[in-house]
Amino acid sequence: MLAGPDHDEAARQGFVGNLRRYVMSDISEGNRTIYERRVRPQFQREHGRAPKDRHEVRRAMEPHPYYQAWGSILRTTQELMWDSVGESVARQLPTLMARAKAFADRPRLGSLRLDRALAIPRYQSAVDIHVMPGSYHSDLAQGDVFAGALYDRGLYLYAMGGLGPCNEDIGAGGCAYLKKHFPDFAPKRILDLGCTIGNSTLAYAQAYPEAEVFGVDLGAASLRYAHARAESLGVAAHFSQQNAERTDFEECSFDLVVSAVLLHETSMAALPRIIQECRRLLRAGGIMCHTDVPQVEGDAFDLFIPDWDTEGNNEPFMSKMRDLDFRQLFEAAGFRRRSFFSGYVPNEHLNAKRPVTFRGGSGKKGKPWAVYGAIAG
Repeated sequence: MLAGPDHDEAARQGFVGNLRRYVMSDISEGNRTIYERRVRPQFQREHGRAPKDRHEVRRAMEPHPYYQAWGSILRTTQELMWDSVGESVARQLPTLMARAKAFADRPRLGSLRLDRALAIPRYQSAVDIHVMPGSYHSDLAQGDVFAGALYDRGLYLYAMGGLGPCNEDIGAGGCAYLKKHFPDFAPKRILDLGCTIGNSTLAYAQAYPEAEVFGVDLGAASLRYAHARAESLGVAAHFSQQNAERTDFEECSFDLVVSAVLLHETSMAALPRIIQECRRLLRAGGIMCHTDVPQVEGDAFDLFIPDWDTEGNNEPFMSKMRDLDFRQLFEAAGFRRRSFFSGYVPNEHLNAKRPVTFRGGSGKKGKPWAVYGAIAG
């Protein structure tokens, strides 16, 4: 199902990928130099102290031409990335749609269930997340798979290959954490919330081959692609178009409910309802495990750099998510406080082969993913 580039498309995508790597390493490192040599000393002269938090660092850095230029170039590389992939996907779209329809008409392993009446919540429809044209939920025509195909190839380019050949590393990291910390846990039914194209869903299906695995998402085009992708890869998974705030699955019907980078792309109003839904769906002793970006850590500068994504990369809930008290959030949803767990999931099995320093800050060095979870009582 992957949209393969022709010669010119491959050349353009290769250029964009290498430009992105250069901007996020060499150019990004200059932000710290500017901060240490100019911005922080000036702030100390004016205030008699160093910036106390990442928000003060941001306000001090925003007027500086270097930071402005860096942000502009980084945003431009993001737009170029989607453009370079989008043209390739559009060229192959009729073929991809035909393949997806064939898999949907004759599924061999999993299933696909769509809901034309499902309303897309405003926290998703109001902005193109990650600057991806149309975001994840757009459905352009009957049988459309554009959003899924664009995301699959675009994500690989975005992560510069660091998520593995099938973009599976976030889900694989969550599986690795569970295998290490809950070695005797053998779930029979697994649900992946906000599954998009199922790249993390399939990681759980492969890690727990005896389990029945489900994935839900808002986007019909992404789900058509996810189902066809899973079928073509020979992995059984059942996809349905649903809102993670309230699904139609029966109460206490899952042993494991997971997500991959869903938390920071969900509104702070919707997130408590999603956690409550996780609690409703879990059997006693079942586990909720969300893999996402780490919360605040490091010095004020390290904490400030990832916040660029909030506005620069159209991720409006990123900064707020990083300040959440997950223990309190989970307890309010009905999980026992003592059942809360969290930790880091270094992508040691994939990204270690091609390490990348992100945005000049140390927040993601060796610890790109964090786990936030709880056990149902």
